[in-house]
Amino acid sequence: MSIWRTPTSVEHLQEHSRNTLADTIGIRVTEIGPDYLRATMPVNPRIHQPMGVLHGGASVALAETVGSLAATLCVDHTLYVCLGQEINANHLRSVSSGTVTATARPYHIGKRSHVWSIEIRDEQEKLVCISRLTIAVVDKPKAVA
Repeated sequence: MSIWRTPTSVEHLQEHSRNTLADTIGIRVTEIGPDYLRATMPVNPRIHQPMGVLHGGASVALAETVGSLAATLCVDHTLYVCLGQEINANHLRSVSSGTVTATARPYHIGKRSHVWSIEIRDEQEKLVCISRLTIAVVDKPKAVA
């Protein structure tokens, strides 16, 4: 059974991310499962830290992107918006090249808050980073006339 309230496609989510940080650093949504959302990010010098490995902030940006997109699919987006409220990350393994893949799954989907688990893995499926993202679900602002 699917957790998604809003039907969508990988292509639509990719278009939604155009001209954002996610687009700038190469984050691409790749899969929408019944209870998870998956995205990839290339690891290259643009997102390295000075020691030549994946910057922890880039991992956090990937985690917040995939978790926020997933949360948005679980609410009525005509009434609510999902905003990252808190995120933490444990960086477990360094990566200097290739692609990392983030998978977001919910711990809790409530009316006003969500908590998401995001695992980031390298091309060998080794765990690179684990993150927990708390989302605030707030009323959608009224359009300004």
